[in-house]
Amino acid sequence: MDDNSHAPTPNVESPEPSAQSPEPEAQSPGPSAELKAIVEALIFASPEPITPRLLFKLLADEPKEDVSAAVAALKADYENRPGLQFVDVAGGYQIVTRPELHEWVRRLFHEASTSKLTVAGLETLAVIAYKQPITALEIGEIRGVNTSGVLSTLLERHLIKIVGRKNVVGRPFLYSTTKEFLIRFGLNDLNDLPKVEDMAEALGFDPPAGLVEQSPREDILPLDEDAEPAS
Repeated sequence: MDDNSHAPTPNVESPEPSAQSPEPEAQSPGPSAELKAIVEALIFASPEPITPRLLFKLLADEPKEDVSAAVAALKADYENRPGLQFVDVAGGYQIVTRPELHEWVRRLFHEASTSKLTVAGLETLAVIAYKQPITALEIGEIRGVNTSGVLSTLLERHLIKIVGRKNVVGRPFLYSTTKEFLIRFGLNDLNDLPKVEDMAEALGFDPPAGLVEQSPREDILPLDEDAEPAS
């Protein structure tokens, strides 16, 4: 008989079932590639900065959170694009060429040198940007010269607009900058304006002495749309 036939059977305990580990929370898949492509196409094709409100309206069937996520994803994608950039400007979004490549783009469109603003135009525009709303007389006092011709040019280029009248004798027009001004200078709003000295240096002119000293805002009278601007 086998010597092991009467050996006691070892008591092997069955392992207790281990507690199930909690399942990881499902992560949001993020915006779909199709939604990103649609948002990119809308921003690229829009002639003006496209606002979040307009995006939400155009993409009313999509959750606003997904549209916002698509915008954020596009911003991240364009950080590494060598020729284009995604910018927040004038309260909206635009896809534009990078500033260091502007000279090459100008060659493509054969931009005439006469289309650039003169030093007088840049000085006047700077005065309006930092002192708005402001009258033509006040601009002339700061610059030391008559500015009527320059104001006409800035109005024609939609860089400034008449926003009302000053509540003084004669009720002269008050001028302020426009949305086009924000777009042209890559600003989201007027709070993005650099220091006067920095802007003057970047644009290549010396700021008038009176421009550096800020003055309090004047009361604005509503603009009478039926009135003709004084010549």
